[in-house]
Amino acid sequence: MTKKQKKMLKKILTAAAVFAVACIFSYLLPKFPFQQWISLVIFLIAYIIASGDVIRKAILGIKNGQVFDENFLMSLATIGAFFVGEYPEGVLVMVLYQIGELFQAYAVGKSRKSISSLMQIRPDSANLLKDGDITEVSPEKVAVGEYILVKPGEKIPLDGIITDGTSSLDTAALTGESLPREVTSGDFAISGCINLRGTLTIQVTKAFGESTVSKILDMVENASARKAKAENFISKFARYYTPVVVILAVLLAFVPPLILDGGFSDWIYRSLNFLVVSCPCALVISIPLGFFGGIGGAAKQGILMKGSNYLETLSDTDAFVFDKTGTLTKGNFKVTKLVPMEISETELLQVTALAESHSSHPIAVSIVEEYKNVCSFLNDASSTTLVSDVEELAGFGVRAVVEEKEVFAGNLRLMKEKNITVPENYTELTVGTAVYVAVNGKFAGTVCVEDELKPDSASAIAELKKSGIQKLVMLTGDKKAAGEAIANTLGLSDVHTELLPADKVTHLEALLEQQSAGHSLAYVGDGINDAPVLARADIGIAMGGLGSDAAIEAADIVIMTDEPSKLPAAIRIAKGTMRIVRQNIVFALGIKVLVLILSALGYSNMWWAIFADVGVCVLAVLNSMRALRLK
Repeated sequence: MTKKQKKMLKKILTAAAVFAVACIFSYLLPKFPFQQWISLVIFLIAYIIASGDVIRKAILGIKNGQVFDENFLMSLATIGAFFVGEYPEGVLVMVLYQIGELFQAYAVGKSRKSISSLMQIRPDSANLLKDGDITEVSPEKVAVGEYILVKPGEKIPLDGIITDGTSSLDTAALTGESLPREVTSGDFAISGCINLRGTLTIQVTKAFGESTVSKILDMVENASARKAKAENFISKFARYYTPVVVILAVLLAFVPPLILDGGFSDWIYRSLNFLVVSCPCALVISIPLGFFGGIGGAAKQGILMKGSNYLETLSDTDAFVFDKTGTLTKGNFKVTKLVPMEISETELLQVTALAESHSSHPIAVSIVEEYKNVCSFLNDASSTTLVSDVEELAGFGVRAVVEEKEVFAGNLRLMKEKNITVPENYTELTVGTAVYVAVNGKFAGTVCVEDELKPDSASAIAELKKSGIQKLVMLTGDKKAAGEAIANTLGLSDVHTELLPADKVTHLEALLEQQSAGHSLAYVGDGINDAPVLARADIGIAMGGLGSDAAIEAADIVIMTDEPSKLPAAIRIAKGTMRIVRQNIVFALGIKVLVLILSALGYSNMWWAIFADVGVCVLAVLNSMRALRLK
């Protein structure tokens, strides 16, 4: 319990104690001298203790032009109760209202705690290693290419490559994983993780503003700004609902007694009940809290949602479209076959590896690694002088000059683009990915590489089907045989292969046109070429652990563990949160409307009004807190 909540509790207990003394004077000591006046004074003291901040907020609201809020309604109703002689009810309504506020503050604090745990990943400083000296500086002041030292127990402040040291990293705040991740020299270190044991030297690859920790903090801090339709509806509803109720309460207090000749006290009492019931705080507080709980519950499991509107959209999703490499597969390619033409296998591997040596694409990295395994040539830094004029051809492959020979390495489209003839038997060699190589305009052979499915891809697809999602499509740049093999293994409903980034957007737009009203389509990807598709989909989901910055930036939801199995979990959390939100709306409105009618007809008293306001609000808030525990 926070200091503010403890102060609030102390005020409630003091007001309740004074109220108890007032009740003793009022009901148990009727013959005490000046009993009625003493009782009134003590009731007033109890009321002032309980209502001080509520009345102050009501006055400030009137000054700022925000008249019709719950503070105004509660103040008007309870002061009115004193004027009609209902002192105990006036005090008790305010005490119970404050108890409700305390419950709400506690619930909101608990909900925010799930998000604030993420905020603890913010690094305080970085140990800059320069010329053998270590200087503690702000992470913002460390440049790309510089080295930092991370000691045991410290947070990794910036993304980078480990150049020295072996350790275990606690990634729980980022991914929700309880098991530490073992790292060593050459591994990538993500900012926000905690170094558990060994000292690490890291070469910084991203400035602080572009680092993982910075992007996550930005997502978390801005999540509440993107409101769901249900939240916007409740905000608009409260703006119109409250003034209408106040006008009805005034009419209820004065019109019937004028028509029926008298009885003002009874009708004013009814109107006061009407005002207490009408407070919309149950909806105004519990609905955003439900969404906040859902976002916090998802964050605990390594699923970052950039706003409650995306959570709401995800709950209506009935179609998923996937990228292949790095999303459903590991992206760890391995060379499985070399098919040269008029040159040796070693020569084919060498020329391809040198041409690809400047690329960071997973396929290129796998070819370079394979060549390193069979020849130490590329381990020599001087080998880079053999390669010049390197040009990455997006969606096609690479062009480079290797030992004064022009080399093209890429897909079949690249060969066709350069008018290089590929024998038919070289295009049907493997279900994996084929890299076609040409030297000085002549076809030189094929390097076959294969990707491995992620261990949880099949179970993720099966779980999505169980949740009612039957449209599961894959869009990939791989050749037909490779794409169809993966799709058949996973049981996807459709697959489109050999696509350029622009082709993916075209296919996605066609799928969006097929969507029925009220349903959404999600796209899941991880690469730079997925960014346009992620932005175009109803809901874009990026694999954040290894995904590109562009993909994470364009996405609405980020899976920090790179596990497809988090997708069914995200769906369950989204649907569970929306179920809780709808329960709160129906329950709160239903009870309020019922008690409002009973109050107008004179069949309910202020105790019923208290339940319809404070009681409903507390129950709705407690129901919203269940969103934190959704699995």
